[in-house]
Amino acid sequence: MILPILQYGDPILRAKGERIEKIDERIRDLVSNMLETMHEAHGVGLAAQQVGEALQVTVLDVSAVEDRPSTLKLSGRDVDPKSAMPIVLINPEVELRGEIDVGVEGCLSFPEITGDIERAQAVLVRAQSLEGEMFQIEASGLLSRAIQHEHDHLHGILFIDRMSSAAKAALSSRLKRLQKETKRGVRHHDEVGSETVL
Repeated sequence: MILPILQYGDPILRAKGERIEKIDERIRDLVSNMLETMHEAHGVGLAAQQVGEALQVTVLDVSAVEDRPSTLKLSGRDVDPKSAMPIVLINPEVELRGEIDVGVEGCLSFPEITGDIERAQAVLVRAQSLEGEMFQIEASGLLSRAIQHEHDHLHGILFIDRMSSAAKAALSSRLKRLQKETKRGVRHHDEVGSETVL
């Protein structure tokens, strides 16, 4: 099922996700819907907060991106990143590795807004799979960037928080407009009592 993606200005995007203690049918359904929603929106990652759930779960799939390569090690073994997609991370812990790189990022919660963001070149991640098993991945390139972006979401941090003040200032009128539109949509949602696609 395609879920509405919350946009900047919705308070849930600032919520720190709760740890998932039990991977039950509800979590499996949520993950399935998140994957479908991410693919439909042509995104490379989606965090639970972006679909209105303040939980520690994110989905990723960089397989469709040709011009920004990734590397992936799964439990110490080199793996073709495309063959391992999509990746589901439950209760992830992320350790930053390597130098800092600047790269262009966008976000499904910020339509048509992009910015240059500093990120570590590589990450080491420990997380649970959808089956509840602990696993470890090492990633670099776009996958590393996507993991850091989504991990931020799980802690209520948005990519605009990592922009330079000059870049943020240049976007301020667009961000204010997006916030205003979102607030109107949220209010409409409350009044009508039905889901409004923001």
